[in-house]
Amino acid sequence: MLRPWNSQLARTWMLLSVCVVATVGSVEAQDVVCSGGFGNFKSTFATGVTVSVDATRNTGFAGRVCEAKLSWGKKDLLVKTNAWQVDVDAMGIDLGLGAPVVAFQIRKNDIDRLADYEIYSLKQPPLLLRTVTGGSYYSAADTDLDGRIEIWTNDAEAVSGFENIPLNALDFAPPVVLRFEQKQLIDVSSQFRSDFDRQIATVRAQLKEQQLSEFKLSDGALSNKSSLPLDQAHSLSTTKIKVLEMVWCYLYSDREPQAWKTLAEMWPESDFDRIRATILTARAKGIRSQVNGISHESSPYKFKKKHAMIYDRVADADPDKGNELSYAYANGMSGPGKDKHTFEADTYPVPILLRRPASLDASRAALETEVSVNLVIDAAGKVRSATAEGKQEKDLLDATAGWKFVPAFKDGRPVAGRLQLGVTPLQ
Repeated sequence: MLRPWNSQLARTWMLLSVCVVATVGSVEAQDVVCSGGFGNFKSTFATGVTVSVDATRNTGFAGRVCEAKLSWGKKDLLVKTNAWQVDVDAMGIDLGLGAPVVAFQIRKNDIDRLADYEIYSLKQPPLLLRTVTGGSYYSAADTDLDGRIEIWTNDAEAVSGFENIPLNALDFAPPVVLRFEQKQLIDVSSQFRSDFDRQIATVRAQLKEQQLSEFKLSDGALSNKSSLPLDQAHSLSTTKIKVLEMVWCYLYSDREPQAWKTLAEMWPESDFDRIRATILTARAKGIRSQVNGISHESSPYKFKKKHAMIYDRVADADPDKGNELSYAYANGMSGPGKDKHTFEADTYPVPILLRRPASLDASRAALETEVSVNLVIDAAGKVRSATAEGKQEKDLLDATAGWKFVPAFKDGRPVAGRLQLGVTPLQ
């Protein structure tokens, strides 16, 4: 985690509407631009292409829907109509496809737990470059602040109904991390094993040895579950799900020997071969069938560690002088003053979606009080860290995890940067 530097930042004043983050139709709660026919977004990129997401009434049925389009000159490219949700996950970023892109996350209806991820170029004319399907969510992020963008998702479709387990009964579907390298979509999950390990540790801590022992005595398929007392059947089902989740985490992070070792230790021996084959068959039909390659590196920095510049907007003492940005390295250099060189920004982060949940306990005076929030925004436009000046408002800081920006740009390329927002909720 990056710690904010002690530098004075230029202030950007913004008003954020008070609302509740939408959670409909996804396993993970996410902020979305338009959901259920409510919400909109419109922005023109430097290439002259305008990205629009609008709420509209469904002409064929009662109710409201969402649609998205790309416009340039007098031309339009319709991205999606009659969708339950349309989100702009990222805009103007470099995904490694040779052009700045906009990435839409689209959910067709309110009961669909799966979403499509459609990536369009922002050059004229815009083109659909790639579609990824099968995940319940997608989020582009510069995870290591090295300028390379990953797409975090999961293999929800592959495990939906697995062993007759509904998707909403899982704590999480198998995580998957993707990255475009030389315009090829590569599964780079192996490079983020520490993230998988944290999930494994969380799940393992929830299991008691007695639960595992009882599950080991079952047939694995739990074919007699309906004849068992309700609490015993529930305990066996819960244990089975958590064992599968741990095995998936090892398997999807390219550690197959550990996956089968864990399965052998925790699964009924008589059912081992069947469940192992079933797991492999499900994975082969999932997101992995859409990638162009698989990385087997255990670290993205195996050969060469890259240092990301984080551009720091500094309050300028001379009003006639342009804004300056000093830089610091992501590995701990302390911002302004560490290096004498300064850089002038080409652009600053532009909001795509900023939402703050309403606090039921907040007084009117508290709601009218401005809060200054210091943000580190990565090259994918996602908030990597947030601190508030003065009183730390947990709800507000938690909400920043769902905020999205068009990132700052330097020499035509997106970069990580810092920004301070003066947040005042609207009544």
